[in-house]
Amino acid sequence: MPDEFTLSAQSAPDALADLSPSAKLVAKTLDYEGESTQSALAESTLLPPRTVRYALDQLEEAEVVSSRISFADARKRIYSLEIEA
Repeated sequence: MPDEFTLSAQSAPDALADLSPSAKLVAKTLDYEGESTQSALAESTLLPPRTVRYALDQLEEAEVVSSRISFADARKRIYSLEIEA
């Protein structure tokens, strides 16, 4: 079994099924636009930053999204989708 646990594309609907509509929108935006910061996701989705933060927390908890520190600005995190939404 691999060290990193990632979901396959076939289990994407299952992983997203119980999440909020805002989490689904953020996941779809990451799928469409690629990796992004929280502020860029708020701008793209037209959701309030607080709602995007909550959605990202849900997605990270469900292991649908991963994050890393931005090399350009260590105060920011870059979020990327771990499954195909």
